[in-house]
Amino acid sequence: MRNAFADVIFELGQEDSRICALVADISPAGSMVKFREQFPERFVNTGVAEQAMIGIAAGMALKGMRPFCYTIATFSLYRPFEMIRVDLCYQNLPVTVIGMGAGVVYSTLGGTHHSMEDVAVASAIPNMTVLAPCDPEEMRLMTQWCATESIGPVYMRLGKAGEPDLTADAIQPFQVGKLRYIKRGTEVAVISYGTTVKMAKEVALRLEALGKSVSVLSCHTIKPVDRPGVEEVLATHSRVVIIEEHVPHGGLGSRVREIAWESRSECSLDCFSLRDEFIHCYGSHDELLMAHGMSVDSVIDRLADQ
Repeated sequence: MRNAFADVIFELGQEDSRICALVADISPAGSMVKFREQFPERFVNTGVAEQAMIGIAAGMALKGMRPFCYTIATFSLYRPFEMIRVDLCYQNLPVTVIGMGAGVVYSTLGGTHHSMEDVAVASAIPNMTVLAPCDPEEMRLMTQWCATESIGPVYMRLGKAGEPDLTADAIQPFQVGKLRYIKRGTEVAVISYGTTVKMAKEVALRLEALGKSVSVLSCHTIKPVDRPGVEEVLATHSRVVIIEEHVPHGGLGSRVREIAWESRSECSLDCFSLRDEFIHCYGSHDELLMAHGMSVDSVIDRLADQ
């Protein structure tokens, strides 16, 4: 997804002279190289100075530019948090902060590179929109929206590389702020966002093999969440399952539970997430997810037990 993002930024930069890219000591990949070479006056590498990256982007936005700040999620959001809160959100500036490799994608680099709570942190800031595309196509449409339509700060949570196309057969089009049905069933609804939409689709296939009619939804806009859309899902399915690569508190599961309580939903609601702990496990992304109890088998087993 990161290479696809670089391609989209380059294409947008060719069409709109307001588009600028800021990175923080990260080797530009894919078409980022082309952006840097073709638009050097709109490309800034601040080095290990993420706070400066956000401050510079704020100044650019005040001058009418459309900045994208791009680096690994822990460093794009946590390290410059005060600047994001004060420089961007307090002034409600149209700057997009890209959190690349979110969740525990950077598994072998340890806790310093794991952004397990980024959705909660970003969602807590007033004026901030939080987006998480599940595949390169959702990312492309989302990036175009950030470049042309957003009117305030955005945190966009990305995976790393190699994400499959998950929405080519989606029955609903992409729209920022709207829950999106990828497929529609009648009994169980599985809602996810970002990289775990792939797991959601695999869980749905397993449930269908057990005779269940299953919906799969991409909640690509986490803040503001599509409350009417969530209420519709809760009202039309007897069981709703949330899967997210995020800690249990402050993520999508927490928000859906609030809506379920406030709307007096009677459906069964199951939430699967990372554990509320730093797990000292060295391994691949999939191995770290399994250490957190997140796998297709563990989800199916838990649903079967209830």
